[in-house]
Amino acid sequence: MENIITIIERLINAYNSYIGTYLLMAVLIPTGIYFTIRLKFLQTSQFVHSLKIISGKYDDPNETGDISHFRALATALSATIGTGNIAGVALAIYWGGPGAIFWMWLTGFLGMINKYVECALGLKYRKVHPDGSVSGGPMYYMADGLKNKLGVSAGIMAGIFAIGTVICSLGTGNMAQSNSMSDALNTSYGISPIISGLVVSTLVFLVIVGGIKRIANVTSKLVPFMAVFYVVSAIIVLLLNFAKIPAAFAMIFQDAFTGTAATGGFIGSTFFLTARFGIARGLFSNEAGQGSASIAHAAAKTKYPAREGLVASVGPFIDTLIICTLTALVVVVTGAWSSGLKGVSMTTEAFSIGLAPIGLSVIGSHIVAVGLLLFALSTAISWSYYGDRAMGYLFGKKAIKPYRLVYCGFCFLGAIWGIDLVWSACDMVITFMAIPNLIAMLLLSGVIVKETKDYFDKKKDGFSP
Repeated sequence: MENIITIIERLINAYNSYIGTYLLMAVLIPTGIYFTIRLKFLQTSQFVHSLKIISGKYDDPNETGDISHFRALATALSATIGTGNIAGVALAIYWGGPGAIFWMWLTGFLGMINKYVECALGLKYRKVHPDGSVSGGPMYYMADGLKNKLGVSAGIMAGIFAIGTVICSLGTGNMAQSNSMSDALNTSYGISPIISGLVVSTLVFLVIVGGIKRIANVTSKLVPFMAVFYVVSAIIVLLLNFAKIPAAFAMIFQDAFTGTAATGGFIGSTFFLTARFGIARGLFSNEAGQGSASIAHAAAKTKYPAREGLVASVGPFIDTLIICTLTALVVVVTGAWSSGLKGVSMTTEAFSIGLAPIGLSVIGSHIVAVGLLLFALSTAISWSYYGDRAMGYLFGKKAIKPYRLVYCGFCFLGAIWGIDLVWSACDMVITFMAIPNLIAMLLLSGVIVKETKDYFDKKKDGFSP
């Protein structure tokens, strides 16, 4: 059994090193640049309007859909604000050095426009079921939006994406989350991964059996609380190390293009490794371009695709440009990045060092453990919805309940597997979603430009019929 796992791990690492990484770097960043230019920096020029939509100013409970703008964003954010913000950032720095954070920032900024595009398309091509519920996402805009351009190939592309979504839901949104939760609970409290896996799997099951409305209800309450808890904790550490922040930024920008020399427990990195792990961990964190958030935002109560796209564009800003940045700065200013520790252990060390000046180093592990538990639990809950929509697309409604049971089983497995294999597998399956989704986005660029123009023309007219 051990030999089989070793072979699988080598194959996965080979794919990530020589195929997946190159594909992502060749498509993800250029796609973001293309849409940023073609849509005239929409992610910044309409940022305030996006916040107004999220606040509920334009909500209409009578519109078709399952959930409000805010709950759609909370569900999508709960899927992205997870281990990537705590363990993922630390892993990016462990392998690529502080410069990897620059590439995470670039992925986050361009991710805002990528998320606008994919979520607007998701809502435009969503399906309304006889009971009034909706299903949407890349598999629908691939199958329907590209039918005239690609013929039967559109359906094949949609099928590949849906299969990738199911696999990714079991890996990225599930096993990686339970793995990091069990690691944090074991490190901080000595709790066995088996116990952690059983408890987490049970909690996830109790929520996901209620479908999107229960998931949205839980995440809309959990996301604001967990974000404030973690952000405030990180800001306290940064205030205590305020003088070191300028040097941290300087190191991030300098090392982004040169790599990082070996120092302390850090083995050193090249430019390629720095960019590779920054982009990979950035995509893992905010999922912009991967297409997953489009599935949640397609359930929003609105008739304007562009409006929901604007709501979605705020996601990478919160996830990557705020929360990931705070984690990165805490790790760099405290010097924990060169400790030789990996993942959750590095972030825990950073908070412990950062809080030492006020005699609270002992609570550093509690901050990370509680933050990670909340982040990862919310991600696992939301990703189950992405997976069951994909299963419904592939095999019909009858496949959803069995999928949920399998999902909870994988949640347990993730808690007891080794961290390197779990994260490597996640990086691989992400490309199975991202590559076909980014291609579809580019092929449907004309549609998104028209939807954007129509929406802002209506906005000028006060959204009159």
